[in-house]
Amino acid sequence: MVVTVTTSDATSPSTNDLLTAVLFGPNFRQEHGFWRRLLTTEPFRRPGGGTPDERLALSYHRLRILNNALDSGARLAADPRALAALHEWLGPVDPALTTVAGIHYNLFLGSLLDHDADTRRDLSDFLALRRVGTFLCTEVAHGNDAAAIETTATYDRERAGFVLHTPHAGAQKFMPNTSPAGGPKSGVVAARLLADGTDHGVFLFLTPLTDAHRALPGVRVRRLPARMGSPVDHCLTSFDRCFVPRDALLAGQHGRIGDDGRFHSEVPNRRRRFLASIGRVTPGKLSMSACAVGSARVTLAIAVRYAGHRMISGSRAARRIPVYAHRTHHGPLAAAMATVYAMSLLHRKALDGWESASGADRDEAERLVAVAKGWITWQARDVIVECRERCGAQGLLENNGMTELVTGIEGAITAEGDNLAVHAKAAAEMLFGVTERDPAEAEGPGDPNDPAFLGRLFGDVEDLWFARARERMSAAPPGDPLGRWNAASSAALRGVEAYAYRQADEAYAEAVATLPEGEARDRLTELRRLFALRWIDRNSGDLLASGRLTADQVALLPDAVEEATVAVAEHTPALVETFALPERLMSDWPIAGPRYADVYDDPEGAWHRRRRAGIRGRAAEFRRPVCGSRRRPLREKFAALGTRGVLLAYWGTTSVLSRWFEKPQVSVDESVHRKA
Repeated sequence: MVVTVTTSDATSPSTNDLLTAVLFGPNFRQEHGFWRRLLTTEPFRRPGGGTPDERLALSYHRLRILNNALDSGARLAADPRALAALHEWLGPVDPALTTVAGIHYNLFLGSLLDHDADTRRDLSDFLALRRVGTFLCTEVAHGNDAAAIETTATYDRERAGFVLHTPHAGAQKFMPNTSPAGGPKSGVVAARLLADGTDHGVFLFLTPLTDAHRALPGVRVRRLPARMGSPVDHCLTSFDRCFVPRDALLAGQHGRIGDDGRFHSEVPNRRRRFLASIGRVTPGKLSMSACAVGSARVTLAIAVRYAGHRMISGSRAARRIPVYAHRTHHGPLAAAMATVYAMSLLHRKALDGWESASGADRDEAERLVAVAKGWITWQARDVIVECRERCGAQGLLENNGMTELVTGIEGAITAEGDNLAVHAKAAAEMLFGVTERDPAEAEGPGDPNDPAFLGRLFGDVEDLWFARARERMSAAPPGDPLGRWNAASSAALRGVEAYAYRQADEAYAEAVATLPEGEARDRLTELRRLFALRWIDRNSGDLLASGRLTADQVALLPDAVEEATVAVAEHTPALVETFALPERLMSDWPIAGPRYADVYDDPEGAWHRRRRAGIRGRAAEFRRPVCGSRRRPLREKFAALGTRGVLLAYWGTTSVLSRWFEKPQVSVDESVHRKA
């Protein structure tokens, strides 16, 4: 990763600019400017209250506003960076909107665009959102084993089409947003293609599902019980001999029905056909990582700002200090800052690697995407929960935004493959592919003050856990594959976790190397050191036993972690500014501002009655016009304008001021442009 910052004058980029480029990549304005600006516009401001159905309707309304702001939904669907940026910025603001937008643009439109480019398919209804797209793969009885789904699509030669059918309750499609809420829906439905009595594996079929009011003939839709977090119209969906034409099949080299009515495929393996059909799951994993990163950033920013202006009693009763002054408070937030930077850097590394990978490197790049999704979303949950705790009871209130993100991150942990299942798959692949490290690189203890030595310890932890997994597998009785896997799996999963930590540390090292000498490089080095020391401290027993650390080094680790925490905590409030969160966005969460108590003010409170009584007595004398003066009291001017005139004057003034203050935050260099 190469960080470059373009400026309009000869001055050097600021520390904030350099670190923002580290977090978002070298094309911050081009990739993120549109989304950053969109979420500050009035339709995307945080609403107050509302029933779940009203909030769901608002999310679909926002989806149409978003779509109208794009020059092409197809362009967005074809751009994994733009999809990731959408999730990164909109995820913390409206998780329900982010969910339905991700499904429509990535899983639905993306699947249509990825299959058989020669097929002429009219996408105008989906691009104009006259029909909303959804994705139906998971079934009640089949989640992470989606290759075993039981919905069938039987080819009917006489009608030249497919008959979709749900054979039993376990084959109902589970949790797609298929209700009529938000408008008519169509979906891509994963089903087993049966032709001439042969099961050819799982393919996708474009299927109309509902009109504006109800499910279409042959389709049954039932709302599921409310889930945690933002309301989305998750449903159970089943098919009763629902007919779709032959071109409903999303075909490609992995399979198609020819003009002769026979099935043809260049991919003999049914599992590989399935993976080709659901290829959009990988950009979906990148989007889930992006959503987690954005949510963790916003939550941390709120918590740090609140900690700075939440005043408490100091050691002397008369002295008031911010709660952030306490190590017990700023220590966890400093650790969270180091983790959030690591999450951001690993997400960028996985995105860059997957986008640039060639055929030979594709499997490894996809594995990193999968592992990063699991690690980042789990880390985001820890950060969000920690920040919520640091905000006390204020963090439990919906208007402060944290509860929605606490529950929302659970959805990201499960979406696009449950984290544990995804990591278990990676563990099985890596268990046989991991090679021993070069002994020359693993010679005894080094200097803990050397970043290169700390980096090597990440690899040592990974090697230790995979070696332990192989030993346990070898010791298990032969002839029992499940028993051998069970013996090795817990250690192998720890190895995958260590792999993710190593990749994050390497991303840190690459980012530090790109920065010039100066404050920005110092801040990033401090963050990397705290991140590394906390991980090494956690694994110090294994590193001591294997000779990678000495007893003295292990004994000094707690002090080293404490020193690194102090260094990061000093600059954490300033580091929040590198997140580039618009002030207008932050103002939607009351505790992010110093006047958060005003939200709880009572206009009828006794303190107001006393003050109004005092003001009335003084105001009459103050507003008495001076004899001979042409100046009129403010009260008379307002009376002359009338209520409408006052409101128009207020709106015009605030609109001009808001534009003036936000002007430096707005860029015209965007990856997705507004319509003319």
